[in-house]
Amino acid sequence: MIVVSVMYGPDARFDEDYYLATHMPLVRERWHGLLSDARVLKGLPAPDGAKPAYQIMAELTFPSPAELQQAMGGPHAAEIMADIANFTDARPVMQVSSLID
Repeated sequence: MIVVSVMYGPDARFDEDYYLATHMPLVRERWHGLLSDARVLKGLPAPDGAKPAYQIMAELTFPSPAELQQAMGGPHAAEIMADIANFTDARPVMQVSSLID
C-alpha cells in the first residue's frame, strides 16, 4: 500500500467547507478505482497549546505504486491540482510513503 499525505500549513488561507464538500469528493470521484481510501485529518493544538504543524492533512491510499502513477499521470490530475486554488493559497506539502504496519 502507498499512502500519499497532502498537508496544508497552519497559517494559510484554507476554505475547509469547500475542501470537504467539493475538493475531496472530486478527488474520490476522479480517482475512483485507483484509490483504496481517502481520509482527511484536522490538526489540533499540541498539549502545550502550540499550533499544529498542519491544519489539514489528507491521506490518499493506493494499492500499489502503479495506481499512484496512473492517478498522477492520468487525465484528471491537472483538474484536481488546479482546484487547489479554490480553497487555499498555500502550496501543499506532499509525502509519499509505503505502509509497513
